[in-house]
Amino acid sequence: MKAVVYQGPFTVSVAEVPDPTIEAPTDAIVRITTTNICGSDLHMYEGRTTVEKGKILGHENMGTVEEVGGAVNRVRVGDRVSVPFNVACGTCRNCVEGWTGFCLRTNPTEGMDGAAYGYAGMGPYDGGQAEFLRVPYADFQLLELPAGTEHENDFTMLSDIFPTGWHGTELAGMRSGDRVVVFGAGPVGLLAAHSAMIRGASQVFVVDNKPDRLALAEKIGATPVDFGRADPVEQILDATGGRGADSGVEAVGYQAHDASGEEHPELVLDNLVDSVRTTGGIGVVGVYVPQDPGAADDLAKEGRIGWRYGQFFTKGQRMGTGQCPVMRYNRRLRDLIVAGRATPSFLVSHELPLEAAPDGYEHFDKRDDGWTKVLLHPGS
Repeated sequence: MKAVVYQGPFTVSVAEVPDPTIEAPTDAIVRITTTNICGSDLHMYEGRTTVEKGKILGHENMGTVEEVGGAVNRVRVGDRVSVPFNVACGTCRNCVEGWTGFCLRTNPTEGMDGAAYGYAGMGPYDGGQAEFLRVPYADFQLLELPAGTEHENDFTMLSDIFPTGWHGTELAGMRSGDRVVVFGAGPVGLLAAHSAMIRGASQVFVVDNKPDRLALAEKIGATPVDFGRADPVEQILDATGGRGADSGVEAVGYQAHDASGEEHPELVLDNLVDSVRTTGGIGVVGVYVPQDPGAADDLAKEGRIGWRYGQFFTKGQRMGTGQCPVMRYNRRLRDLIVAGRATPSFLVSHELPLEAAPDGYEHFDKRDDGWTKVLLHPGS
Protein backbone atom coordinates (compact mmCIF):
# COMPACT_ATOMS: atom_id res chain seq x y z
CA MET A 1 0.00 0.00 0.00
CA LYS A 2 0.97 3.66 -0.20
CA ALA A 3 1.71 5.52 3.03
CA VAL A 4 3.20 8.79 4.29
CA VAL A 5 6.60 8.00 5.80
CA TYR A 6 8.84 10.21 7.95
CA GLN A 7 12.32 10.56 6.39
CA GLY A 8 13.90 13.27 8.56
CA PRO A 9 13.37 16.90 9.59
CA PHE A 10 11.07 18.67 7.12
CA THR A 11 10.93 15.60 4.87
CA VAL A 12 8.13 13.09 4.39
CA SER A 13 7.54 10.87 1.39
CA VAL A 14 4.77 8.71 0.00
CA ALA A 15 6.21 5.22 -0.22
CA GLU A 16 5.14 1.65 -0.91
CA VAL A 17 5.01 -0.28 2.37
CA PRO A 18 3.62 -3.71 3.35
CA ASP A 19 -0.12 -3.93 3.82
CA PRO A 20 -1.21 -4.29 7.46
CA THR A 21 -2.51 -7.71 8.50
CA ILE A 22 -4.60 -9.15 11.31
CA GLU A 23 -2.08 -9.83 14.08
CA ALA A 24 -4.49 -10.68 16.90
CA PRO A 25 -8.10 -11.94 16.91
CA THR A 26 -9.26 -8.58 18.31
CA ASP A 27 -7.83 -6.61 15.34
CA ALA A 28 -9.57 -4.99 12.41
CA ILE A 29 -8.22 -3.57 9.16
CA VAL A 30 -9.73 -0.23 8.13
CA ARG A 31 -9.62 1.11 4.58
CA ILE A 32 -8.89 4.81 5.09
CA THR A 33 -11.18 7.28 3.36
CA THR A 34 -9.98 10.45 5.11
CA THR A 35 -6.89 11.08 7.23
CA ASN A 36 -5.74 14.49 8.44
CA ILE A 37 -2.46 16.30 8.95
CA CYS A 38 -2.48 17.40 12.59
CA GLY A 39 -0.62 20.27 14.21
CA SER A 40 0.94 17.67 16.51
CA ASP A 41 2.44 15.97 13.43
CA LEU A 42 4.44 19.13 12.83
CA HIS A 43 6.49 18.57 15.99
CA MET A 44 7.78 15.41 14.33
CA TYR A 45 8.03 16.98 10.89
CA GLU A 46 10.25 19.74 12.29
CA GLY A 47 12.57 17.26 13.99
CA ARG A 48 11.51 18.21 17.53
CA THR A 49 10.77 14.63 18.67
CA THR A 50 12.46 11.23 18.75
CA VAL A 51 10.40 9.79 15.89
CA GLU A 52 12.36 7.25 13.93
CA LYS A 53 12.98 7.37 10.18
CA GLY A 54 10.50 5.20 8.32
CA LYS A 55 7.59 5.76 10.72
CA ILE A 56 4.19 5.80 9.01
CA LEU A 57 2.50 8.97 10.25
CA GLY A 58 -1.12 9.83 10.91
CA HIS A 59 -3.36 9.62 13.98
CA GLU A 60 -6.55 11.33 12.70
CA ASN A 61 -8.21 8.53 10.75
CA MET A 62 -11.58 7.29 9.50
CA GLY A 63 -12.77 4.83 6.90
CA THR A 64 -14.58 1.53 6.36
CA VAL A 65 -13.85 -1.83 7.94
CA GLU A 66 -12.15 -4.12 5.44
CA GLU A 67 -11.41 -7.18 7.59
CA VAL A 68 -11.90 -8.31 11.20
CA GLY A 69 -10.23 -10.83 13.48
CA GLY A 70 -12.00 -13.91 14.79
CA ALA A 71 -12.82 -12.35 18.17
CA VAL A 72 -14.42 -9.20 16.75
CA ASN A 73 -18.21 -9.47 16.94
CA ARG A 74 -19.57 -5.90 17.28
CA VAL A 75 -17.85 -4.27 14.34
CA ARG A 76 -18.61 -5.70 10.91
CA VAL A 77 -16.94 -5.57 7.51
CA GLY A 78 -18.31 -2.57 5.62
CA ASP A 79 -19.00 -0.45 8.70
CA ARG A 80 -18.07 3.21 8.39
CA VAL A 81 -15.98 4.11 11.44
CA SER A 82 -13.94 6.78 13.20
CA VAL A 83 -10.67 5.63 14.75
CA PRO A 84 -9.79 7.37 18.05
CA PHE A 85 -6.13 8.39 18.05
CA ASN A 86 -5.66 6.68 21.44
CA VAL A 87 -4.74 3.00 21.14
CA ALA A 88 -6.52 1.57 24.18
CA CYS A 89 -7.19 -1.93 25.50
CA GLY A 90 -10.50 -1.22 27.24
CA THR A 91 -9.77 -3.37 30.30
CA CYS A 92 -6.94 -1.75 32.28
CA ARG A 93 -7.70 0.50 35.25
CA ASN A 94 -7.35 3.75 33.30
CA CYS A 95 -9.48 2.55 30.37
CA VAL A 96 -12.21 1.26 32.68
CA GLU A 97 -12.30 4.67 34.39
CA GLY A 98 -12.59 6.45 31.03
CA TRP A 99 -8.98 7.60 30.66
CA THR A 100 -8.22 5.80 27.39
CA GLY A 101 -5.48 8.32 26.58
CA PHE A 102 -3.45 6.75 29.39
CA CYS A 103 -3.97 3.04 28.70
CA LEU A 104 -1.64 0.96 30.86
CA ARG A 105 -1.19 -1.92 28.42
CA THR A 106 -0.69 -0.62 24.89
CA ASN A 107 2.61 1.28 25.07
CA PRO A 108 5.81 -0.67 25.84
CA THR A 109 7.86 2.55 26.04
CA GLU A 110 9.40 2.91 29.49
CA GLY A 111 7.67 5.54 31.60
CA MET A 112 4.84 6.18 29.11
CA ASP A 113 1.18 5.37 29.71
CA GLY A 114 -0.99 5.80 26.64
CA ALA A 115 -0.42 4.95 22.99
CA ALA A 116 -1.30 6.44 19.62
CA TYR A 117 -1.05 5.71 15.92
CA GLY A 118 1.97 7.02 14.02
CA TYR A 119 3.47 9.16 16.75
CA ALA A 120 6.86 9.48 18.48
CA GLY A 121 7.11 7.69 21.82
CA MET A 122 3.52 6.46 21.62
CA GLY A 123 4.15 2.82 20.87
CA PRO A 124 4.91 0.69 17.81
CA TYR A 125 1.68 1.43 15.93
CA ASP A 126 1.71 2.51 12.30
CA GLY A 127 -0.23 5.62 11.42
CA GLY A 128 -3.20 5.99 9.11
CA GLN A 129 -1.87 8.42 6.51
CA ALA A 130 -2.05 5.38 4.30
CA GLU A 131 -4.50 3.27 2.34
CA PHE A 132 -5.10 0.85 5.22
CA LEU A 133 -4.69 0.81 9.01
CA ARG A 134 -4.54 -2.01 11.54
CA VAL A 135 -6.72 -1.23 14.59
CA PRO A 136 -6.13 -3.30 17.75
CA TYR A 137 -9.02 -3.92 20.17
CA ALA A 138 -11.40 -2.99 17.38
CA ASP A 139 -14.66 -3.82 19.16
CA PHE A 140 -13.75 -1.47 21.99
CA GLN A 141 -12.17 1.32 20.00
CA LEU A 142 -14.03 1.90 16.76
CA LEU A 143 -16.86 4.43 16.66
CA GLU A 144 -19.62 3.50 14.23
CA LEU A 145 -20.82 6.24 11.89
CA PRO A 146 -23.90 6.53 9.66
CA ALA A 147 -23.38 4.74 6.36
CA GLY A 148 -22.62 6.71 3.22
CA THR A 149 -20.48 9.80 2.72
CA GLU A 150 -22.49 12.51 4.47
CA HIS A 151 -20.61 14.62 7.04
CA GLU A 152 -17.27 13.09 5.96
CA ASN A 153 -15.30 16.27 6.69
CA ASP A 154 -17.06 16.70 10.03
CA PHE A 155 -16.71 13.10 11.16
CA THR A 156 -13.00 13.08 10.35
CA MET A 157 -12.49 15.53 13.22
CA LEU A 158 -13.83 12.96 15.74
CA SER A 159 -10.59 10.98 15.89
CA ASP A 160 -8.71 13.78 17.68
CA ILE A 161 -9.12 17.51 17.34
CA PHE A 162 -12.84 17.95 18.01
CA PRO A 163 -12.74 15.80 21.18
CA THR A 164 -9.42 17.45 22.12
CA GLY A 165 -10.89 20.94 21.78
CA TRP A 166 -13.90 19.85 23.84
CA HIS A 167 -11.55 18.27 26.40
CA GLY A 168 -9.76 21.62 26.78
CA THR A 169 -13.00 23.26 27.87
CA GLU A 170 -13.76 20.33 30.17
CA LEU A 171 -10.32 20.49 31.81
CA ALA A 172 -10.85 24.22 32.35
CA GLY A 173 -14.10 23.54 34.19
CA MET A 174 -16.02 25.73 31.75
CA ARG A 175 -19.67 26.40 32.61
CA SER A 176 -22.57 27.85 30.65
CA GLY A 177 -22.34 31.65 30.65
CA ASP A 178 -18.54 31.73 31.02
CA ARG A 179 -16.29 34.08 29.16
CA VAL A 180 -13.64 31.79 27.70
CA VAL A 181 -10.23 32.63 26.25
CA VAL A 182 -8.51 30.21 23.88
CA PHE A 183 -4.83 30.73 23.08
CA GLY A 184 -4.01 29.35 19.65
CA ALA A 185 -6.22 29.48 16.55
CA GLY A 186 -4.88 26.32 15.00
CA PRO A 187 -7.37 23.49 14.41
CA VAL A 188 -7.53 22.43 18.08
CA GLY A 189 -7.91 26.00 19.31
CA LEU A 190 -10.65 26.76 16.80
CA LEU A 191 -12.52 23.62 17.81
CA ALA A 192 -12.05 24.49 21.48
CA ALA A 193 -13.75 27.79 20.66
CA HIS A 194 -16.49 25.96 18.72
CA SER A 195 -16.95 23.62 21.70
CA ALA A 196 -17.17 26.50 24.16
CA MET A 197 -19.87 28.15 22.08
CA ILE A 198 -21.87 24.92 21.81
CA ARG A 199 -21.58 24.59 25.60
CA GLY A 200 -23.10 28.02 26.16
CA ALA A 201 -20.18 30.42 26.60
CA SER A 202 -21.29 34.05 26.74
CA GLN A 203 -18.15 35.16 24.88
CA VAL A 204 -15.12 33.37 23.47
CA PHE A 205 -11.80 35.14 22.81
CA VAL A 206 -9.35 33.46 20.42
CA VAL A 207 -5.73 34.64 20.52
CA ASP A 208 -3.37 34.26 17.56
CA ASN A 209 -1.55 36.43 15.04
CA LYS A 210 -2.48 34.73 11.75
CA PRO A 211 -5.19 36.72 9.92
CA ASP A 212 -6.72 33.70 8.17
CA ARG A 213 -7.12 31.79 11.45
CA LEU A 214 -8.47 34.80 13.31
CA ALA A 215 -10.96 35.30 10.46
CA LEU A 216 -12.22 31.76 10.99
CA ALA A 217 -12.60 32.44 14.71
CA GLU A 218 -14.69 35.51 13.94
CA LYS A 219 -16.73 33.54 11.39
CA ILE A 220 -17.96 31.16 14.12
CA GLY A 221 -18.84 34.04 16.45
CA ALA A 222 -15.70 34.27 18.56
CA THR A 223 -13.83 37.49 19.33
CA PRO A 224 -10.41 37.51 17.61
CA VAL A 225 -7.43 38.82 19.58
CA ASP A 226 -4.29 39.57 17.52
CA PHE A 227 -1.25 39.32 19.80
CA GLY A 228 0.84 40.91 17.05
CA ARG A 229 -0.98 44.23 17.53
CA ALA A 230 -0.93 44.53 21.33
CA ASP A 231 -0.43 42.53 24.51
CA PRO A 232 -3.18 39.87 24.47
CA VAL A 233 -3.57 39.97 28.26
CA GLU A 234 -4.27 43.71 28.16
CA GLN A 235 -6.74 43.23 25.31
CA ILE A 236 -8.67 40.58 27.24
CA LEU A 237 -8.65 42.54 30.49
CA ASP A 238 -9.84 45.66 28.67
CA ALA A 239 -12.65 43.70 27.02
CA THR A 240 -13.81 42.24 30.35
CA GLY A 241 -13.65 45.40 32.47
CA GLY A 242 -10.47 44.20 34.16
CA ARG A 243 -12.09 41.02 35.45
CA GLY A 244 -10.52 38.55 33.04
CA ALA A 245 -11.95 35.43 31.45
CA ASP A 246 -13.69 32.82 33.60
CA SER A 247 -11.77 29.97 32.01
CA GLY A 248 -9.08 29.45 29.41
CA VAL A 249 -7.67 26.84 27.05
CA GLU A 250 -4.01 26.38 26.08
CA ALA A 251 -3.98 25.06 22.49
CA VAL A 252 -0.41 26.00 21.51
CA GLY A 253 2.12 23.84 23.38
CA TYR A 254 5.84 23.88 23.96
CA GLN A 255 6.77 25.65 20.72
CA ALA A 256 4.92 28.85 21.68
CA HIS A 257 6.50 32.00 20.27
CA ASP A 258 6.05 35.74 20.53
CA ALA A 259 5.09 38.17 17.77
CA SER A 260 8.70 38.36 16.56
CA GLY A 261 8.89 34.59 16.15
CA GLU A 262 11.13 33.99 19.19
CA GLU A 263 10.26 30.81 21.05
CA HIS A 264 9.15 30.94 24.70
CA PRO A 265 7.65 27.66 25.96
CA GLU A 266 6.20 29.37 29.05
CA LEU A 267 4.58 32.25 27.17
CA VAL A 268 1.03 30.96 26.78
CA LEU A 269 0.89 29.52 30.30
CA ASP A 270 1.93 32.92 31.68
CA ASN A 271 -0.65 34.72 29.53
CA LEU A 272 -3.40 32.41 30.69
CA VAL A 273 -2.53 32.92 34.36
CA ASP A 274 -2.73 36.68 33.81
CA SER A 275 -5.86 36.74 31.63
CA VAL A 276 -8.04 34.26 33.58
CA ARG A 277 -9.71 35.62 36.72
CA THR A 278 -8.95 34.51 40.27
CA THR A 279 -10.34 31.01 40.98
CA GLY A 280 -10.78 30.46 37.23
CA GLY A 281 -9.81 27.28 35.41
CA ILE A 282 -7.23 26.51 32.73
CA GLY A 283 -7.24 23.49 30.41
CA VAL A 284 -3.96 22.58 28.71
CA VAL A 285 -4.27 20.46 25.56
CA GLY A 286 -1.30 21.94 23.68
CA VAL A 287 1.52 19.37 23.56
CA TYR A 288 4.38 19.48 26.09
CA VAL A 289 7.12 16.85 26.14
CA PRO A 290 9.37 15.31 28.82
CA GLN A 291 12.48 16.27 26.83
CA ASP A 292 12.99 18.76 23.99
CA PRO A 293 16.56 18.62 22.61
CA GLY A 294 15.73 21.45 20.20
CA ALA A 295 14.71 23.91 22.93
CA ALA A 296 16.39 27.29 23.31
CA ASP A 297 17.52 26.83 26.94
CA ASP A 298 18.84 23.98 29.06
CA LEU A 299 15.84 23.76 31.39
CA ALA A 300 13.38 23.50 28.50
CA LYS A 301 15.56 20.78 26.95
CA GLU A 302 14.78 18.73 30.07
CA GLY A 303 11.07 19.51 29.82
CA ARG A 304 11.25 22.04 32.67
CA ILE A 305 9.08 25.07 31.90
CA GLY A 306 9.60 28.14 34.12
CA TRP A 307 6.06 29.55 34.15
CA ARG A 308 4.32 31.81 36.69
CA TYR A 309 3.28 29.16 39.16
CA GLY A 310 3.47 31.60 42.07
CA GLN A 311 0.88 33.89 40.48
CA PHE A 312 -1.21 30.85 39.53
CA PHE A 313 -1.21 29.76 43.20
CA THR A 314 -1.91 33.26 44.48
CA LYS A 315 -4.94 33.59 42.19
CA GLY A 316 -6.35 30.26 43.37
CA GLN A 317 -6.63 29.00 39.83
CA ARG A 318 -6.92 25.35 38.82
CA MET A 319 -5.44 23.53 35.84
CA GLY A 320 -6.11 20.29 34.00
CA THR A 321 -3.69 18.81 31.49
CA GLY A 322 -3.01 15.87 29.26
CA GLN A 323 -4.00 13.98 26.16
CA CYS A 324 -7.66 13.72 25.36
CA PRO A 325 -9.42 10.40 26.10
CA VAL A 326 -11.29 10.54 22.80
CA MET A 327 -13.87 7.88 23.67
CA ARG A 328 -15.11 9.99 26.58
CA TYR A 329 -16.57 12.46 24.07
CA ASN A 330 -16.69 11.13 20.49
CA ARG A 331 -20.15 9.55 20.61
CA ARG A 332 -21.90 12.68 21.83
CA LEU A 333 -19.91 14.83 19.38
CA ARG A 334 -20.91 12.52 16.52
CA ASP A 335 -24.54 13.00 17.52
CA LEU A 336 -24.12 16.78 17.69
CA ILE A 337 -22.81 16.68 14.11
CA VAL A 338 -25.72 14.54 12.91
CA ALA A 339 -28.16 16.91 14.64
CA GLY A 340 -26.58 19.93 12.92
CA ARG A 341 -25.45 21.46 16.21
CA ALA A 342 -21.73 21.01 15.50
CA THR A 343 -19.93 21.67 12.20
CA PRO A 344 -16.20 21.17 12.83
CA SER A 345 -15.53 21.01 9.08
CA PHE A 346 -15.65 24.83 8.98
CA LEU A 347 -11.87 24.89 9.39
CA VAL A 348 -11.05 22.62 6.42
CA SER A 349 -9.04 24.50 3.82
CA HIS A 350 -7.53 21.79 1.61
CA GLU A 351 -8.46 18.26 0.53
CA LEU A 352 -5.60 16.43 -1.19
CA PRO A 353 -4.84 12.97 -2.52
CA LEU A 354 -2.36 10.98 -0.44
CA GLU A 355 0.38 11.56 -3.02
CA ALA A 356 0.25 15.31 -2.27
CA ALA A 357 1.00 14.85 1.43
CA PRO A 358 4.58 16.26 1.25
CA ASP A 359 3.21 19.47 -0.27
CA GLY A 360 0.47 19.60 2.35
CA TYR A 361 2.95 19.18 5.19
CA GLU A 362 5.17 21.94 3.85
CA HIS A 363 2.40 24.53 3.47
CA PHE A 364 0.72 23.65 6.77
CA ASP A 365 4.02 23.79 8.65
CA LYS A 366 4.83 27.23 7.24
CA ARG A 367 1.37 28.46 8.30
CA ASP A 368 0.93 29.71 4.75
CA ASP A 369 -2.11 31.91 4.36
CA GLY A 370 -5.27 29.86 3.97
CA TRP A 371 -3.75 26.52 5.00
CA THR A 372 -5.80 25.98 8.15
CA LYS A 373 -6.59 22.25 7.99
CA VAL A 374 -5.42 19.67 5.47
CA LEU A 375 -7.30 16.43 4.76
CA LEU A 376 -5.83 13.54 2.77
CA HIS A 377 -8.05 11.15 0.82
CA PRO A 378 -6.07 7.98 0.01
CA GLY A 379 -8.76 6.68 -2.34
CA SER A 380 -9.08 9.80 -4.47
